[in-house]
Amino acid sequence: MTDLLTRFRRVDTTAICDADRTTRVLDSAIRPRSAAVRICGPAFTVRCREDFLGVLRAVETASPGSVIVVDGGARETAFGGELFARAGLARSLGGIVVDGGYRDMSYVSTCALPVYSRFVTPRAGTASQPGELQVPVTCGGVVVSPGDLVLADDEGLVVVDPARVDALLDAAQAIKDREHGVIELLNGGASLSEALGLE
Repeated sequence: MTDLLTRFRRVDTTAICDADRTTRVLDSAIRPRSAAVRICGPAFTVRCREDFLGVLRAVETASPGSVIVVDGGARETAFGGELFARAGLARSLGGIVVDGGYRDMSYVSTCALPVYSRFVTPRAGTASQPGELQVPVTCGGVVVSPGDLVLADDEGLVVVDPARVDALLDAAQAIKDREHGVIELLNGGASLSEALGLE
């Protein structure tokens, strides 16, 4: 995973999507709420409705580096907050992504653990239903299976089949290398169409 993190830092989600236009991209309404935005880790999935107990279970059982991906049904209910973020940091999780609400922004906005959510809301769910862990879920309009690789940066969130990530990162790096060449041509006075070879 360390090698993947290093390679992902050299590219971005835009290059990944350019390399494969079928890449699963989560709805842009699921936005970063924390100080840290970059995610690179395997999905630990949760499905729950109006109840955050499943998310609590996931935070306590997921392996370090895992990204908690919550299918909350896109409901405006908080499935986590400051305490979940603090617990995730303590367990060295890779991030929390919620298709639903999150709260306690006074802390979360400064948090080093990447947290994404569709809504910010003060209203929490109940804590009585266990939810479903490590099952295929729908988050941000795309299917996420346990172990899928979740990648995020300032541009957005994408999900990649782990069997394809090496080739995809290689292709994304090649795209970034070409972009650097275009930038050098632009800096040298070339027009955009000339730099892109469109003339």
